[in-house]
Amino acid sequence: MKKMVMFVGCMMLISAGVQADSNLTKKQIQKQLQKEKKYAKEQKFYNADEYDFSGAEVNPESLKHIKPIEVDDMDMDDVYD
Repeated sequence: MKKMVMFVGCMMLISAGVQADSNLTKKQIQKQLQKEKKYAKEQKFYNADEYDFSGAEVNPESLKHIKPIEVDDMDMDDVYD
């Protein structure tokens, strides 16, 4: 009789552990699916093949009137002291 009670008790513990593990696995799967959706969205953004950048092109003729900036001193040694 004692063995039967211990056997039933062990089976209940194992069953509870399996259910808890199953719930944890489901939560982990949901988290990973969320990450995958975010990654897919980011990849679509970073994939430059789908975007038209022709509106951001600069006309070289419009840059002729801009004067270059003259730098007096490029000695940066005192910055790192």
